[in-house]
Amino acid sequence: MNHNNLVIMAGGVGSRFWPMSTPECPKQFIDVMGCGRTFIQLTVDRFKGVVAPENVWVVTSQAYADIVKQQLPEVPEENILLEPCRRNTAPCIAYVSWRIKKKDPQANLVITPSDHMVVNTEEFRRVIRAALDFTSQTDAIVTLGMHPTRPETGYGYIQADLSHASMRNSEIYRVDHFREKPDLATAKKYIESADFFWNSGIFIWNVDTIVQALRHYEPEVSALFEGMLPYYGTPDEQRVVNERFPQCKSISIDYAVMEKAEEIFVYPADFGWSDVGTWGSLITLADKDAQGNATIGPRIELHETRNCIVHTSEERRVVIQGLDGYIVAEKGDTLLICRLSEEQRIKEFSAE
Repeated sequence: MNHNNLVIMAGGVGSRFWPMSTPECPKQFIDVMGCGRTFIQLTVDRFKGVVAPENVWVVTSQAYADIVKQQLPEVPEENILLEPCRRNTAPCIAYVSWRIKKKDPQANLVITPSDHMVVNTEEFRRVIRAALDFTSQTDAIVTLGMHPTRPETGYGYIQADLSHASMRNSEIYRVDHFREKPDLATAKKYIESADFFWNSGIFIWNVDTIVQALRHYEPEVSALFEGMLPYYGTPDEQRVVNERFPQCKSISIDYAVMEKAEEIFVYPADFGWSDVGTWGSLITLADKDAQGNATIGPRIELHETRNCIVHTSEERRVVIQGLDGYIVAEKGDTLLICRLSEEQRIKEFSAE
């Protein structure tokens, strides 16, 4: 039996890529890269050969059930777990972990967000396989740390103890500290040091390891989902989840477990990772012309334009002249033209 399982957390409602993304169809369900695949589809794609389709799980909002089924027809419907309300990542992970444990007590899990980008898929698969092998033989919790390429203030950081590698894998090290998103001065100090890595939010562990950690560090959260064991996989599961899930407190897995547990390891990796959280991050990943413009769409013409990201989804012709450092994005009846330096204001625009 293949015990490797993939858990995709896909309940986010962010609209940072507005007007492309909206609360009704957030970032994970749109083709931001213009490659013909949405972020959640790309997430499943890069685990092919590592995790069998029947071992792929998606935890999402009830509002997104139909879109998940439509975009991921290969995932068994019973593996799409629906949260009745948002309660952050620890309850999400507790629910799916107990659900999987009932089916396979020896399961080995990868937990990943649904809306990240990976450039080097082969290296990603190598790292994931090695991490799964490591956690299948130990009670360790492993998180992937990305080699930083710039003083990024939008990511959390992991400080590793690089003095001694793990005996089972020379690429894996113990975690010294988790650091919150820093200011620019602190981020610059971090990247000057070889022992700081971006926190990718990708976790690998054995199912027994995580449920034991939740029992120890968050007993109320654990008890709530462990108490639903008789209902998992039955016709009553969704009804009971709808009744009890809202009783759970809202807490992230970082605060619940990662910052408290002792057997925490980091696997420093470099496979072209980004959480693609902003239009500015997208322009760094997309192919650019000689003037630094990234264009995603079928009929875009640029004249005397530099350092812009242009994203169109319709067939209409788009002609731009004389812009420098702008976002131009359209979807349906909405056209956004915004300075890249002011993109933090997109949230207020989208709310109007």
